Amino acid sequence: MFWMPMKYTTLGNTGIEVSRICVGCMSYGKASKEFHEWTLGQEDTTAMVKHAIDLGVNFFDTANVYSFGTSEEYLGRALRTIGVPRDRVVIASKVFFNEGALSRQAILREIDGTLRRLGTDYLDLYQIHRFDYDTPIEETLEALDSLVKAGKVRATGASAMYGYQFHNMQECAARNGWTQFSTMQNHYNLMYREDEHELIPVCRQYGVSLIPYSPLAGGHLSHRGWESGTARSNTDRTIRSKYDHAKENDLEIIDAVATLAERKGVSMSEISLAWLLARGVAAPIVGATKVPHFDAAVRSVDLELSADEIAFLEAPYRPHAIVGALQAKDPKKIMGMP
Repeated sequence: MFWMPMKYTTLGNTGIEVSRICVGCMSYGKASKEFHEWTLGQEDTTAMVKHAIDLGVNFFDTANVYSFGTSEEYLGRALRTIGVPRDRVVIASKVFFNEGALSRQAILREIDGTLRRLGTDYLDLYQIHRFDYDTPIEETLEALDSLVKAGKVRATGASAMYGYQFHNMQECAARNGWTQFSTMQNHYNLMYREDEHELIPVCRQYGVSLIPYSPLAGGHLSHRGWESGTARSNTDRTIRSKYDHAKENDLEIIDAVATLAERKGVSMSEISLAWLLARGVAAPIVGATKVPHFDAAVRSVDLELSADEIAFLEAPYRPHAIVGALQAKDPKKIMGMP
């Protein structure tokens, strides 16, 4: 099958070049009832990673807590099995949902565990998985900066939080001469657009690249109706906690996506991802578990939407409750992690 050449962009002001699609590695790792039952094993993970690389994708995102660390292990093993040179891929991971959250001690401990599981001596991008209410931001930022200075991390990023929190952290880093965040992995898709009010404008202010998680809303934006019957749909409690509360409005949005996809003769996934790219997203994080799904994601890079088509997709949206940014100090209460 013929593919258009993959397009690339640069993360913030880092000089790190990434494909316009990122592979979400929460889909890979040892399946378990305690985390996710639908994740892919090592053999299938390696096949998906190889397919992505063959398509020109070079950007992979994981986290220390995904499948209790086995996501990082499977990704690292896949890259070594394939034999891709380390400098040809961009590997991102995260820290927070661990003992000590974003304390200096935790960050210094967790980076070593992540590097060991991945089988590499540096990360291209290290992201804080959430905002830590219990650790002074100065402590977190100085610890992250020390990793950059030590060569263990090339750049840093943040994930779902409130706009004022991100602004405060960027200003604190600037005042102290520490590394500022270059990316924001926020919750953003056609069914969840609350970050357009504050967080995304703050990111634009600082020249931060958006690499949103759940770009297809856990699969809801890839098919008509609500239930899909997949293993993930049937067992993933996180998806239900993120989206079931706004089901009525979301079904209207899903219908708009389906209608436009039929008009253009493409998949709903392509429409949903093309909308994000049209909105200035650098690289949506796609957690595909099947080759055709990832092929559709790659095709979205070349799909252009008109202003009228974008307006059509956005018209049904009504305000949603905040989902992603922590609203409590206890991370156990918020487990909707990307």
